[in-house]
Amino acid sequence: MKWEEAAEIDIPEGVTANQAGTVITVKGPKGEVKRNLPDNYLRISIEGSKIKITMSKKNRRNNGILGTWTSELKSMINGVTSGFEYHMKIDYTHFPMRVSVRGNAVVVENFLGERSARIANIIGNTKVNVKGDRLTIEGIDKREIGETSANIERATKIRRFDPRIFQDGIYLLKGGE
Repeated sequence: MKWEEAAEIDIPEGVTANQAGTVITVKGPKGEVKRNLPDNYLRISIEGSKIKITMSKKNRRNNGILGTWTSELKSMINGVTSGFEYHMKIDYTHFPMRVSVRGNAVVVENFLGERSARIANIIGNTKVNVKGDRLTIEGIDKREIGETSANIERATKIRRFDPRIFQDGIYLLKGGE
């Protein structure tokens, strides 16, 4: 007896989805996002204005994979229609930090009075804007935006001081919208 679990996602107007082998591409008014799908028991078919995801074996692990890829495809559709935006705050107490965007990197200067600049890479087609003590990270791919914000937080992590006292850094305020 073969068990099968399935989920369906509606594709809104103005958005197209294509599948070539294990790569699924979602195009919309803001751009396109590609994902490489896993090969394990997961089958995706595009039928008209719906994406159907099926799993050939029904168990707890495959149920989790089904839910993960359902939400992944929904976030791809949301990204190409409305985009995502993360907000970060620059905090310092004594040494004023200078944060700027140079090319494909965010450069943090004068962090805790350090002479060398700290650099955080910007991933993919993500845009970073600095205005006063706020950073805005925006784009269409939620993974790239999350990885960029993690790179910025990691670049300003305090290692040799007590973080309860030295609370300088760049922190995520609001994300995923």
